[in-house]
Amino acid sequence: MRVIHAVRSDGFAGVERHVCVLAAAQVARGHDVTVIGGDERRMAAAIGSADVTVLPGNTVASVALALSRTSPGADLIHAHMTAAELAAAVAALRPGPNLPLISTRHFAARRGRTRLGRLAGRFIESRLAAQIAISQYVADHIEGGSEVVYPGVMDNPGSERPRSWTVLVVQRLEPEKRTDVALSAFAASKLADAGWRLQVVGDGSQREALQEQAARSGIAPAVDFLGSRDDVAAQMTAAGLLIAPCPIEGLGLVVLEAMAAALPVVATAAGGHLETLPPEAHDLCFEPDDVGAAATSLRLLAGDAGLRAHLGRLGHERQREKFTPQVQAEATDRVYRSVLVGSPAD
Repeated sequence: MRVIHAVRSDGFAGVERHVCVLAAAQVARGHDVTVIGGDERRMAAAIGSADVTVLPGNTVASVALALSRTSPGADLIHAHMTAAELAAAVAALRPGPNLPLISTRHFAARRGRTRLGRLAGRFIESRLAAQIAISQYVADHIEGGSEVVYPGVMDNPGSERPRSWTVLVVQRLEPEKRTDVALSAFAASKLADAGWRLQVVGDGSQREALQEQAARSGIAPAVDFLGSRDDVAAQMTAAGLLIAPCPIEGLGLVVLEAMAAALPVVATAAGGHLETLPPEAHDLCFEPDDVGAAATSLRLLAGDAGLRAHLGRLGHERQREKFTPQVQAEATDRVYRSVLVGSPAD
Protein backbone atom coordinates (compact mmCIF):
# COMPACT_ATOMS: atom_id res chain seq x y z
CA MET A 1 0.00 0.00 0.00
CA ARG A 2 0.97 3.63 -0.42
CA VAL A 3 0.32 5.38 2.89
CA ILE A 4 0.55 9.06 3.83
CA HIS A 5 0.93 9.92 7.53
CA ALA A 6 0.06 13.47 8.53
CA VAL A 7 0.65 15.35 11.78
CA ARG A 8 0.47 19.14 12.05
CA SER A 9 3.73 19.79 13.88
CA ASP A 10 7.27 21.06 13.64
CA GLY A 11 8.36 19.33 16.84
CA PHE A 12 9.41 15.87 17.97
CA ALA A 13 7.51 14.52 20.98
CA GLY A 14 5.41 11.45 21.70
CA VAL A 15 3.03 11.60 18.74
CA GLU A 16 5.82 12.32 16.28
CA ARG A 17 7.86 9.42 17.66
CA HIS A 18 4.78 7.21 17.33
CA VAL A 19 4.50 8.14 13.64
CA CYS A 20 8.19 7.41 13.04
CA VAL A 21 8.10 3.96 14.62
CA LEU A 22 4.99 2.99 12.66
CA ALA A 23 6.33 4.40 9.38
CA ALA A 24 9.58 2.45 9.72
CA ALA A 25 7.71 -0.77 10.49
CA GLN A 26 5.41 -0.24 7.51
CA VAL A 27 8.35 0.26 5.16
CA ALA A 28 9.76 -3.00 6.47
CA ARG A 29 6.47 -4.63 5.47
CA GLY A 30 6.85 -3.32 1.92
CA HIS A 31 4.62 -0.26 2.02
CA ASP A 32 5.40 3.05 0.32
CA VAL A 33 5.24 5.66 3.09
CA THR A 34 5.26 9.46 3.11
CA VAL A 35 5.26 11.46 6.35
CA ILE A 36 4.03 15.05 6.56
CA GLY A 37 4.84 17.08 9.68
CA GLY A 38 7.22 17.03 12.62
CA ASP A 39 10.82 18.18 12.87
CA GLU A 40 12.10 16.99 9.49
CA ARG A 41 15.64 16.22 10.60
CA ARG A 42 14.68 14.33 13.73
CA MET A 43 11.79 12.53 12.03
CA ALA A 44 14.04 11.31 9.21
CA ALA A 45 16.68 10.16 11.69
CA ALA A 46 14.11 8.32 13.83
CA ILE A 47 12.58 6.57 10.82
CA GLY A 48 16.02 5.60 9.61
CA SER A 49 15.02 4.80 6.04
CA ALA A 50 15.81 6.75 2.90
CA ASP A 51 12.69 5.18 1.39
CA VAL A 52 10.41 7.42 3.50
CA THR A 53 9.85 10.99 2.30
CA VAL A 54 9.44 13.47 5.18
CA LEU A 55 7.77 16.79 4.33
CA PRO A 56 7.17 19.87 6.48
CA GLY A 57 3.72 20.48 7.94
CA ASN A 58 3.67 23.02 10.74
CA THR A 59 0.27 24.56 9.91
CA VAL A 60 -3.10 23.17 8.87
CA ALA A 61 -2.72 24.94 5.52
CA SER A 62 0.76 23.49 4.87
CA VAL A 63 -0.41 19.96 5.72
CA ALA A 64 -3.44 20.33 3.45
CA LEU A 65 -1.23 21.60 0.62
CA ALA A 66 1.26 18.77 1.07
CA LEU A 67 -1.58 16.25 1.06
CA SER A 68 -2.97 17.71 -2.15
CA ARG A 69 0.44 17.33 -3.78
CA THR A 70 1.28 13.84 -2.52
CA SER A 71 -2.09 12.07 -2.47
CA PRO A 72 -2.38 11.20 -6.20
CA GLY A 73 -1.64 7.50 -6.40
CA ALA A 74 -1.86 6.93 -2.64
CA ASP A 75 -4.22 4.41 -1.08
CA LEU A 76 -5.09 6.24 2.12
CA ILE A 77 -4.28 9.08 4.50
CA HIS A 78 -3.51 8.35 8.14
CA ALA A 79 -3.88 11.46 10.31
CA HIS A 80 -2.68 12.02 13.84
CA MET A 81 -4.37 14.61 16.08
CA THR A 82 -7.21 16.98 15.25
CA ALA A 83 -5.28 19.60 13.27
CA ALA A 84 -4.00 16.99 10.81
CA GLU A 85 -7.46 15.44 10.61
CA LEU A 86 -8.86 18.85 9.70
CA ALA A 87 -6.16 19.39 7.09
CA ALA A 88 -6.96 16.03 5.50
CA ALA A 89 -10.70 16.76 5.52
CA VAL A 90 -10.06 20.15 3.88
CA ALA A 91 -7.75 18.61 1.28
CA ALA A 92 -10.52 16.14 0.42
CA LEU A 93 -12.68 19.06 -0.80
CA ARG A 94 -10.52 19.42 -3.90
CA PRO A 95 -11.81 17.97 -7.18
CA GLY A 96 -10.95 14.36 -7.82
CA PRO A 97 -11.20 11.06 -5.95
CA ASN A 98 -11.15 11.19 -2.16
CA LEU A 99 -8.79 8.90 -0.29
CA PRO A 100 -9.99 7.05 2.81
CA LEU A 101 -9.06 8.94 5.97
CA ILE A 102 -7.95 6.94 9.00
CA SER A 103 -7.28 8.76 12.26
CA THR A 104 -5.24 7.64 15.25
CA ARG A 105 -6.58 9.10 18.48
CA HIS A 106 -3.72 9.69 20.90
CA PHE A 107 -5.57 11.45 23.72
CA ALA A 108 -8.51 10.49 25.90
CA ALA A 109 -10.69 13.45 24.95
CA ARG A 110 -13.43 14.33 22.52
CA ARG A 111 -12.74 16.80 19.72
CA GLY A 112 -13.61 20.44 20.18
CA ARG A 113 -13.72 22.49 23.36
CA THR A 114 -15.34 25.50 21.66
CA ARG A 115 -18.34 25.85 19.36
CA LEU A 116 -16.01 26.28 16.39
CA GLY A 117 -14.00 23.26 17.52
CA ARG A 118 -17.14 21.15 17.76
CA LEU A 119 -18.17 22.20 14.25
CA ALA A 120 -14.72 21.22 12.99
CA GLY A 121 -15.10 17.91 14.81
CA ARG A 122 -18.35 17.13 13.05
CA PHE A 123 -16.77 18.03 9.71
CA ILE A 124 -13.87 15.67 10.42
CA GLU A 125 -16.20 12.87 11.53
CA SER A 126 -18.11 13.11 8.25
CA ARG A 127 -14.88 12.34 6.37
CA LEU A 128 -13.48 9.54 8.55
CA ALA A 129 -13.32 5.98 7.30
CA ALA A 130 -11.96 4.53 10.55
CA GLN A 131 -10.45 5.46 13.89
CA ILE A 132 -7.60 3.83 15.76
CA ALA A 133 -7.23 4.34 19.52
CA ILE A 134 -3.82 3.82 21.12
CA SER A 135 -5.39 2.18 24.19
CA GLN A 136 -8.73 1.03 25.53
CA TYR A 137 -8.59 4.00 27.89
CA VAL A 138 -8.53 6.35 24.90
CA ALA A 139 -11.23 4.36 23.09
CA ASP A 140 -13.51 4.72 26.11
CA HIS A 141 -13.14 8.52 26.18
CA ILE A 142 -13.53 9.53 22.53
CA GLU A 143 -16.54 9.90 20.29
CA GLY A 144 -17.32 7.25 17.70
CA GLY A 145 -16.16 3.70 17.29
CA SER A 146 -12.49 2.81 17.15
CA GLU A 147 -10.11 -0.10 16.87
CA VAL A 148 -7.50 -0.37 19.64
CA VAL A 149 -3.99 -0.74 18.24
CA TYR A 150 -1.25 -0.48 20.83
CA PRO A 151 1.92 1.37 19.82
CA GLY A 152 5.13 -0.56 19.59
CA VAL A 153 8.63 0.36 20.74
CA MET A 154 12.02 -1.00 19.84
CA ASP A 155 13.69 -3.53 22.10
CA ASN A 156 16.47 -1.98 24.20
CA PRO A 157 18.68 -4.79 25.54
CA GLY A 158 21.25 -2.40 27.02
CA SER A 159 24.39 -3.76 28.64
CA GLU A 160 25.44 -6.02 31.47
CA ARG A 161 26.69 -3.15 33.62
CA PRO A 162 25.04 -2.76 37.04
CA ARG A 163 22.24 -0.22 37.18
CA SER A 164 22.76 3.00 39.11
CA TRP A 165 20.82 4.16 42.13
CA THR A 166 18.81 6.56 40.02
CA VAL A 167 15.08 7.25 39.76
CA LEU A 168 14.28 8.52 36.28
CA VAL A 169 11.45 10.84 35.15
CA VAL A 170 11.06 11.33 31.39
CA GLN A 171 8.33 13.71 30.23
CA ARG A 172 7.47 17.23 29.20
CA LEU A 173 7.60 19.57 32.18
CA GLU A 174 4.03 20.82 31.82
CA PRO A 175 1.29 21.04 34.48
CA GLU A 176 -0.76 18.08 33.25
CA LYS A 177 2.24 15.76 33.52
CA ARG A 178 2.44 16.28 37.32
CA THR A 179 6.22 16.11 37.60
CA ASP A 180 5.72 17.84 40.96
CA VAL A 181 4.24 14.58 42.26
CA ALA A 182 7.42 12.73 41.27
CA LEU A 183 9.57 15.26 43.15
CA SER A 184 7.32 15.13 46.22
CA ALA A 185 7.34 11.33 46.22
CA PHE A 186 11.13 11.22 45.93
CA ALA A 187 11.44 13.68 48.81
CA ALA A 188 8.97 11.71 50.95
CA SER A 189 10.73 8.42 50.20
CA LYS A 190 13.98 9.69 51.79
CA LEU A 191 15.91 7.85 49.09
CA ALA A 192 18.30 10.77 48.74
CA ASP A 193 19.54 9.98 52.26
CA ALA A 194 20.35 6.47 51.07
CA GLY A 195 22.38 7.69 48.09
CA TRP A 196 19.74 7.62 45.34
CA ARG A 197 19.35 10.44 42.79
CA LEU A 198 16.37 11.71 40.84
CA GLN A 199 17.06 12.55 37.20
CA VAL A 200 14.44 14.63 35.37
CA VAL A 201 14.63 14.37 31.57
CA GLY A 202 12.55 16.84 29.60
CA ASP A 203 11.80 20.52 29.46
CA GLY A 204 8.82 22.83 29.59
CA SER A 205 7.09 25.71 31.28
CA GLN A 206 7.32 24.15 34.76
CA ARG A 207 11.08 23.68 34.91
CA GLU A 208 11.84 26.71 37.07
CA ALA A 209 8.94 25.97 39.44
CA LEU A 210 10.12 22.37 39.79
CA GLN A 211 13.66 23.47 40.55
CA GLU A 212 12.30 25.78 43.24
CA GLN A 213 10.23 22.89 44.62
CA ALA A 214 13.34 20.69 44.82
CA ALA A 215 15.16 23.44 46.71
CA ARG A 216 12.28 23.97 49.17
CA SER A 217 11.99 20.27 49.92
CA GLY A 218 15.72 19.87 50.53
CA ILE A 219 16.39 17.39 47.73
CA ALA A 220 18.01 19.78 45.23
CA PRO A 221 21.52 18.32 45.75
CA ALA A 222 20.16 14.91 44.71
CA VAL A 223 18.10 16.07 41.70
CA ASP A 224 19.45 16.55 38.18
CA PHE A 225 17.39 18.52 35.65
CA LEU A 226 18.84 17.23 32.40
CA GLY A 227 16.59 18.96 29.87
CA SER A 228 15.67 17.37 26.54
CA ARG A 229 18.00 14.53 25.64
CA ASP A 230 18.64 12.28 22.65
CA ASP A 231 20.11 9.45 24.75
CA VAL A 232 17.00 8.43 26.71
CA ALA A 233 17.34 4.78 25.65
CA ALA A 234 20.84 4.64 27.16
CA GLN A 235 19.66 6.37 30.33
CA MET A 236 16.92 3.77 30.73
CA THR A 237 19.39 0.93 30.58
CA ALA A 238 21.52 2.63 33.26
CA ALA A 239 18.83 3.81 35.72
CA GLY A 240 17.40 1.78 38.59
CA LEU A 241 13.74 2.90 38.50
CA LEU A 242 11.32 4.99 36.49
CA ILE A 243 8.44 6.95 37.99
CA ALA A 244 5.55 7.95 35.71
CA PRO A 245 3.30 10.39 37.62
CA CYS A 246 0.98 11.63 34.85
CA PRO A 247 -2.69 10.76 35.61
CA ILE A 248 -4.02 11.19 32.06
CA GLU A 249 -1.61 9.36 29.76
CA GLY A 250 -3.48 7.91 26.81
CA LEU A 251 -0.99 5.08 26.84
CA GLY A 252 2.34 6.08 28.39
CA LEU A 253 4.97 5.61 25.70
CA VAL A 254 7.78 6.25 28.18
CA VAL A 255 6.52 3.36 30.31
CA LEU A 256 6.68 1.09 27.26
CA GLU A 257 10.21 2.28 26.54
CA ALA A 258 11.17 1.53 30.13
CA MET A 259 9.72 -1.97 29.78
CA ALA A 260 11.76 -2.44 26.59
CA ALA A 261 14.87 -1.60 28.65
CA ALA A 262 13.86 -3.95 31.51
CA LEU A 263 13.56 -0.89 33.77
CA PRO A 264 11.02 -1.36 36.59
CA VAL A 265 8.28 1.26 36.76
CA VAL A 266 6.27 2.98 39.47
CA ALA A 267 3.31 4.62 37.71
CA THR A 268 -0.08 6.09 38.39
CA ALA A 269 -2.90 3.56 38.31
CA ALA A 270 -4.57 5.67 35.66
CA GLY A 271 -4.72 6.29 31.93
CA GLY A 272 -3.22 3.50 29.87
CA HIS A 273 -0.59 2.41 32.41
CA LEU A 274 -2.51 -0.62 33.68
CA GLU A 275 -2.94 -1.83 30.09
CA THR A 276 0.78 -1.84 29.42
CA LEU A 277 2.49 -2.79 32.68
CA PRO A 278 2.64 -6.46 33.68
CA PRO A 279 -0.03 -7.37 36.26
CA GLU A 280 2.65 -8.08 38.86
CA ALA A 281 3.60 -4.37 38.76
CA HIS A 282 0.08 -3.11 39.43
CA ASP A 283 0.46 -3.37 43.21
CA LEU A 284 3.20 -0.76 43.01
CA CYS A 285 1.04 1.68 41.04
CA PHE A 286 -0.45 4.60 42.95
CA GLU A 287 -3.61 6.64 42.66
CA PRO A 288 -3.13 10.06 41.01
CA ASP A 289 -1.63 12.64 43.40
CA ASP A 290 -1.09 10.05 46.16
CA VAL A 291 2.43 11.08 47.09
CA GLY A 292 2.56 8.78 50.11
CA ALA A 293 1.72 5.67 48.08
CA ALA A 294 4.22 6.64 45.39
CA ALA A 295 6.93 7.14 48.02
CA THR A 296 6.17 3.76 49.57
CA SER A 297 6.52 2.02 46.21
CA LEU A 298 9.80 3.81 45.50
CA ARG A 299 11.20 2.75 48.89
CA LEU A 300 10.07 -0.83 48.41
CA LEU A 301 11.72 -1.19 45.01
CA ALA A 302 14.83 0.76 45.93
CA GLY A 303 15.39 -1.59 48.86
CA ASP A 304 14.93 -4.83 46.92
CA ALA A 305 17.31 -5.37 44.00
CA GLY A 306 15.83 -8.81 43.32
CA LEU A 307 12.32 -7.39 42.97
CA ARG A 308 13.59 -4.67 40.65
CA ALA A 309 15.25 -7.26 38.43
CA HIS A 310 12.15 -9.49 38.48
CA LEU A 311 9.73 -6.72 37.51
CA GLY A 312 12.14 -5.42 34.89
CA ARG A 313 12.33 -8.86 33.33
CA LEU A 314 8.54 -9.30 33.34
CA GLY A 315 8.08 -5.90 31.74
CA HIS A 316 10.62 -6.70 29.06
CA GLU A 317 8.94 -9.99 28.23
CA ARG A 318 5.53 -8.33 28.00
CA GLN A 319 6.84 -5.57 25.73
CA ARG A 320 8.45 -8.07 23.37
CA GLU A 321 5.22 -10.06 23.17
CA LYS A 322 2.60 -7.31 22.83
CA PHE A 323 4.18 -3.93 22.12
CA THR A 324 6.55 -4.21 19.17
CA PRO A 325 6.53 -2.16 15.95
CA GLN A 326 5.85 -5.37 14.04
CA VAL A 327 2.72 -6.17 16.05
CA GLN A 328 1.56 -2.57 15.70
CA ALA A 329 2.09 -2.53 11.93
CA GLU A 330 0.24 -5.83 11.49
CA ALA A 331 -2.75 -4.58 13.48
CA THR A 332 -2.73 -1.27 11.59
CA ASP A 333 -2.72 -3.16 8.29
CA ARG A 334 -5.88 -4.97 9.38
CA VAL A 335 -7.59 -1.62 9.92
CA TYR A 336 -6.38 -0.43 6.52
CA ARG A 337 -7.68 -3.56 4.79
CA SER A 338 -11.05 -3.26 6.51
CA VAL A 339 -11.39 0.21 4.98
CA LEU A 340 -10.05 -0.62 1.54
CA VAL A 341 -11.93 -3.90 1.01
CA GLY A 342 -14.79 -3.44 3.46
CA SER A 343 -14.07 -6.41 5.72
CA PRO A 344 -14.06 -6.26 9.55
CA ALA A 345 -10.75 -5.17 11.07
CA ASP A 346 -10.59 -8.27 13.24
